Amino acid sequence: MTKQSDTVVGLLLRQHTEIRNLFSKVEKSSGKARDEAFGQLRHLLAVHETAEEEIVHPFARRTIGNGERIIDARLKEEKSAKEILLELEKSGTESAEFDTLFERLHKAVESHSEQEERLEFPEIAEKATPQQLKGMQAAVKAAEAVAPTHPHPGTESATKNIALGPMAAVMDRTRDAIRKAMS
Repeated sequence: MTKQSDTVVGLLLRQHTEIRNLFSKVEKSSGKARDEAFGQLRHLLAVHETAEEEIVHPFARRTIGNGERIIDARLKEEKSAKEILLELEKSGTESAEFDTLFERLHKAVESHSEQEERLEFPEIAEKATPQQLKGMQAAVKAAEAVAPTHPHPGTESATKNIALGPMAAVMDRTRDAIRKAMS
């Protein structure tokens, strides 16, 4: 029998914990340390949500009870969080509005994560076969490896991510490399 920690559900739960830790790190830091922590958080949120939208949510939509309603609500939350994240990215960690916007993002992401952990993940763990759970874990890792690293509101579906994601990912990763080289 496959342990949950070795499945897509375990992977996503570990990432939720890492996201929570990064929120705390951003809140407790300042200056360059805050910039770096926020960059890590932004990157993880971007790739995590892309992978969920491409792999996890389509499976849940098809297989869990009330899948359409549950996933539509999660996608709406993801779009809202991406919009806030984009505002934060544009304003920067030193801006006057950062703390207020960051608090809004933190609350939105925490609520979203709790909904996934309560409504989506247990159903996936119950309905999917061990092979599906392992396969989705591998697919999520692959999707994250090539996902955009910055928020792109409006791409909250597998189809839009597949159509627009590769171009956005190349642009994001190029921008990241240039910024890293310049700093």
